[in-house]
Amino acid sequence: MKFLVGYNGSKAAKSALTLAKDFAKIFSAKVFVLVSMEGGSSEKIEEIQKARTDLEYAESFLKQESIDCEAREMVRGVSPAEDLVQFAKNNDIDQIFVGIEKKTRTRKILLGSTAQYVILKAHCPVISVK
Repeated sequence: MKFLVGYNGSKAAKSALTLAKDFAKIFSAKVFVLVSMEGGSSEKIEEIQKARTDLEYAESFLKQESIDCEAREMVRGVSPAEDLVQFAKNNDIDQIFVGIEKKTRTRKILLGSTAQYVILKAHCPVISVK
């Protein structure tokens, strides 16, 4: 089996990573951890460094538990939600784990919801974690 975790270092993302770790132990699955950034001039050096630090943390967290894993940083000019869905489809992922955070109505309208898009568009089951 193959699992995918959409990861941004948030508390909710860490909860999703922990749940994916637990499922991976039960099902002997490989876990892919994906950080997605749109790229271009909108990305700041600090954000890129944070993404890499977050990936290193996620990878070491899984490897401490002897879980087969692969951490990837994606910069393909699409939204993180689209990246997750495309990656899952292209890599025959069996289950996606995403963290959800409460947003105000205004913030949701302006920014959209990565988790909502993934839940609606993914070809496989999606577990959302607070």
